[in-house]
Amino acid sequence: MPNLNGKICLVTGASRGVGRGVALQLLTNGATVYITGRKKETLLEVGKEAETRGGTGVCIPVECDHSDDKQVKEVFARIEKEQRGKLDLLVNNAYAAVHYILNHSAKPFWEQPEEGWDVINNVGLRNHFHCAIHASKLMVPNRSGLIVNISSIGGSAYFQTAAYGVGKCGKDRMARDCAFELERYNVAFISLWPGPVKTEIIQDSISKKGDGMDKQLKWMFAHGESTEFAGKAISHLLLDAEVIKRTGKIISTTDLADEFSFRDVDGTNPVSMRSFEMLLSNAGLFWLAALCPRWLKIPFSVLRFLASAKKPNLKKKLGKEE
Repeated sequence: MPNLNGKICLVTGASRGVGRGVALQLLTNGATVYITGRKKETLLEVGKEAETRGGTGVCIPVECDHSDDKQVKEVFARIEKEQRGKLDLLVNNAYAAVHYILNHSAKPFWEQPEEGWDVINNVGLRNHFHCAIHASKLMVPNRSGLIVNISSIGGSAYFQTAAYGVGKCGKDRMARDCAFELERYNVAFISLWPGPVKTEIIQDSISKKGDGMDKQLKWMFAHGESTEFAGKAISHLLLDAEVIKRTGKIISTTDLADEFSFRDVDGTNPVSMRSFEMLLSNAGLFWLAALCPRWLKIPFSVLRFLASAKKPNLKKKLGKEE
């Protein structure tokens, strides 16, 4: 288990989902972790859960609405004051559009509310950039730091609605372009792609739909990762003495698991998006996927190409072509 004692971290949007999972792993591994969310009582529960596990880290919950630039700036000002200008890790995870996407993605983008872009990309893409600015102001003088954008394959593949993909692609490009400017100061910026994550919302959706859920999606999430898997990956990255060599890159959680030899919290190895097992299952060939060894994978560059080249089935959304 990584020893993160002495590391100062900030995880945005840590009330639930991947943000919560990342915070729990950092706390369990001994880091001092500032966690943000809109409800302090929910954040306090994260610290309590880490304590019950025997986590040695220090949890500092901070109520913050990431659509409010002033509140965001105050979070970093507090860290600068309390930690004497030290910040080792920023995990950009805050996101406010999950329910909006679920409620509106059945319609094409031009029939959705005009504020949809802001709902999807204000707390997401825009806020991530603002947080990166404030974090860099602390990290650059110290010539040390790691910034991680929680992104997804949605940066290359169409998923749900157009504005979502634009936001994810922007997060990937943000990591790359900011990395060029930060590298000389030994500050790394990485875009992390989790695979299918069993978030609270996903689990609830699977439970409600039951046998009515798409078979490929059901298989994918059944073989996916917990909300804490990304936290394990980030914990290892934080201790990587040569993390600067990864700066500007998109990295998947499962690739880091292979490299650092860690498993998910339940002891399983989540399926890799690069694996033939995943590719065949997406094609509905479950029997053939079961025969494939997990190490049999395509290169990451090929995955991105295939994801971007695949044309989505939009018959339900758009109807038949006229």
